[in-house]
Amino acid sequence: RGSGLRTLITFKYVRWRNFLSTGNNFTEIQLDRNSTTLIIGENGAGKSTILDALCFGLFGKPFRGINKAQLVNSVNMSGAMVEVEFEIGSKKIKVVRGIKPNVFEIYVNGKMYNQDANVRDYQKYLEQQILKLNYRSFTQVVILGSSTFIPFMQLKSRHRREVVEEILDIQIFSLMNMLLKQKLKANADDIRDVEYNTSLTEEKVDLQENYIDEIKKNKDKLLEEKTTLLSSNSKEVHIRLAKIGEFKYNIDSLLKEISDADSVKSKYQKLQSIKSTLNEKHRAHSSTINFFETNEDCPTCQQHISKLFKNDIIKEKRKDTDKISQGLSELKNELEKYKERQKQIIEIADKIREHEVQIAKDNESILQLEKFNSRLQTEINQLEHADVNKNDYEKLGELKSSLINFTEQKSKLIEDKTYSETARNMLQDTGIKTKIIKQYLPIMNKLINTYLTSMEFYVNFTLDESFEETIKSRHRDDFSYSSFSEGEKMRIDLALLFTWRAVAKMKNSANTNLLILDEIFDSSLDGTGTDEFLKILNTLGGENVFVISHKQDALADKFRSTIKFDKIKNFSHVVD
Repeated sequence: RGSGLRTLITFKYVRWRNFLSTGNNFTEIQLDRNSTTLIIGENGAGKSTILDALCFGLFGKPFRGINKAQLVNSVNMSGAMVEVEFEIGSKKIKVVRGIKPNVFEIYVNGKMYNQDANVRDYQKYLEQQILKLNYRSFTQVVILGSSTFIPFMQLKSRHRREVVEEILDIQIFSLMNMLLKQKLKANADDIRDVEYNTSLTEEKVDLQENYIDEIKKNKDKLLEEKTTLLSSNSKEVHIRLAKIGEFKYNIDSLLKEISDADSVKSKYQKLQSIKSTLNEKHRAHSSTINFFETNEDCPTCQQHISKLFKNDIIKEKRKDTDKISQGLSELKNELEKYKERQKQIIEIADKIREHEVQIAKDNESILQLEKFNSRLQTEINQLEHADVNKNDYEKLGELKSSLINFTEQKSKLIEDKTYSETARNMLQDTGIKTKIIKQYLPIMNKLINTYLTSMEFYVNFTLDESFEETIKSRHRDDFSYSSFSEGEKMRIDLALLFTWRAVAKMKNSANTNLLILDEIFDSSLDGTGTDEFLKILNTLGGENVFVISHKQDALADKFRSTIKFDKIKNFSHVVD
């Protein structure tokens, strides 16, 4: 894949609102105006927000270790929005991403890209088809931060390789390797299926050939067996038909026994209704008796109730109550009789259902026996008129043809497997990619050492094919990255950063106008290192470098422009 496949990514603008400490008005930074820009401000003023805004806008996650929910401004609590604009060749791209509500939109030349895909696929389209950069490569080539950034030398070997593959534009081989791995798995499944089908078909061929031989040898024996079986099945059909007739007769008899079911149910319900009425009357009379037995005066009109009147009423109501009690007793006996009859009816109905289930079973058995008999009769007719059925020979021919097809399929699958395994061996880390990396390693190592020398750090730094480092001093003493001071480590990190950018431009795989350095001058680089690094910055052509720093006094006159952030009433602003 030659150079020229990827055009320079020119970042134009980034703007944000309700994002971290920024309020509802957009903060906008033009990214391609000046070659060098210093971003200054007190701690917490919001000067590093540009890093999180860029990473969140492009990759959906901030540069620093901040939860997504914490990205929304804690005062306004909603409407967080980030927009990033950039150009790739003739295409003008704008990415819009928001939280509360969630928004993710990609515009190409003013037209929004189809959003039918889910968010993950939409992000994959942005990274693989437009940017052709992932988060890790972006933060190795475009951004270098002193706090949350993980320098190349602190990455695991596997992740180091991913970064270099992305920069060299050879990650396609990893994708091809993964696809081949999936293809080989599918191929193994197909071979297993074909082998199973081959074995199964071989058994069917043997069975069909044995069947034809058996027919030729045992025609009379087969005729006798099938005729006997046909006769036996016919007898069984007659037996089951007789049983069905007996069940139907019993059902008719049982139905006659419960012909009074509806009238019994109706009478039972009427008697229950009468019982309820009598119980209500009994309660009413008892209540009246209780009233006159316990009251001397009328509680309503306050008049005295005479004893003679009370006795007459009580006597009359007790007489009525006795009659009702007698009626209830007789009614109870009658209800018990009908209840017992209903129980008998339910038992008989259950017997009827049992007979009906058995009839259904016998009918199904008869149906299956008649189907089997029909097939037996066909086979008997074939045996009587021919030695072997023509269909049997045709079936044998079809099975043999299938066996040939399965054998050919297996042969082709094994051939595909051989080619795929050969291709996969070439695409693994020790294959094509290693050869490409070997070609670029001398260039990388030369660039790294050139940048180290430019920063007056005189060591020989070498990366091997596994991206493990060897560091030797002028006196050939061996060092490791971890043995250096923070300032020396920073020089190495910067040398690697500029090397990746140079290789990316050379390969045209991760070519951007933007470089952002977060507070690297404020801790690890001493005065000499800072001056030497600034010399390197001034040699970069076509770059837009942003440096975030506390050292306003020491650095302000060394940059083309300065952007100052300040926090006013808990909101970050750019100060003119």
